[in-house]
Order: sequence, then C-alpha cells, then structure tokens
Amino acid sequence: MIPVRDDVPCRRFPLITTLLIIINSGLFLWQLQLSQMELISTFYSFGIVPRLFLTTGTPDFSVLITSMFFHGNLGHLLGNMWILGLFGGNVEDRLGRFSFLVFYLLTGIFAGFFHIIFNPASMAPTIGASGAIAGVMGAYLLLFPLARVTAFFPILFFPYFFRVRSFVFIGVWFFVQVYYGTMALAMGAGYGGIAWWAHIGGFIFGAIFHRFFRRSPRYI
Repeated sequence: MIPVRDDVPCRRFPLITTLLIIINSGLFLWQLQLSQMELISTFYSFGIVPRLFLTTGTPDFSVLITSMFFHGNLGHLLGNMWILGLFGGNVEDRLGRFSFLVFYLLTGIFAGFFHIIFNPASMAPTIGASGAIAGVMGAYLLLFPLARVTAFFPILFFPYFFRVRSFVFIGVWFFVQVYYGTMALAMGAGYGGIAWWAHIGGFIFGAIFHRFFRRSPRYI
C-alpha cells in the first residue's frame, strides 16, 4: 500500500516539516557529489554502527542525530520524505512547530537506541529518517485515528486506489514492521537491509510520548 493523501487539512503552513524535507534533500544532493569511498566513509562517520557505538570507550552520541539526515539512495529518500510530508504537517499542527521539532529529534534518537539494542553486533552503518518518521506515524495514529487515507496498491501495471481509516493503514504498516523485525532477530541479521527495530522503536515512542509535546487545547 502506498499512501497518496489524507483528508485532514493543515491549518497553517507546516514549516518544520518542510524544512526537514529540504535539509534531507539537500544533504542527499551533496552525497551525490561524493565518490564511492567518500560516501562509505560518510555513512560510517555519521551513521549508527551499533558495535562501534557499544565498544568504543566514549560513544559518539551525535550519530543518533546525524544518522537521521542521510539516505542510502533516491528511493530511500523519496519514500521517507513522502511519508513525512503526508503525516508530518498534521502532527506539527497539533504539537506546535518547536515542540514538533524536539519531538521529531527525540523520536529519532530513541529509534537509534532501539536499533542498537536489537542489533548490538552489527557493523553496518544505519542511516535514514525512517525511525523518526515512524514516530510521526505513531503520533498521527493517536491524534487522527479516524482520518481517511487514500492509498493505492499496484495490481500488475494498474494502480488500484482505495480509502481506508488511518488506524487500519498505520496498523497494517506497524504489523509488517513487527513481522519482519521478528524475522530479522530469528535470522540473526538485518533482514532485507532495513532497520526494522528502529521503525518499531520510533513508532512506540511517538505513540506514547507525543501527548507530552501537544499544545494546550486553547491554542488548537
């Protein structure tokens, strides 16, 4: 299922969501200027490498933030930024701009820790905004459970469009993360090369803690 839009209009311009998309996209354009060796070095310098994080004398906590602004390829970037643009604006509306930024960063940090906990021996650098964006989805689920999401599912070469409640769409998405995350643990590796547990951790954090960032009702 690929989401296209929802039926909840933003009441003001989603400034932080837009800035995050611009920053991520700008860094990706910068990555394109790097050689293959420089790119790998960048991912190891700014991404999360669980084993190095746990075994170095003083862990580099900055990578928990920097890792969420780099992406491995164009599809990785576009997928993450599309979901952030779709769900982020409404969550930013409810939390307020500054609170949303803090929430987004803390969610990404928690997702990074979650990934490290479940993949302590991994030497693969983990990058991407998907952990933080999963937290945005968790917050959206609780804030707008009955919103309608228009999505499509490709059948052969033809897209089949349908509308579904957000709690169904996001619930199915979360079930998929848990399923493949469990498969990854069973196989003892990052199944499919995706940080499933970063998604799960970010989603849980966002669903539980978004309420502490929400603006007072008089501002809504």
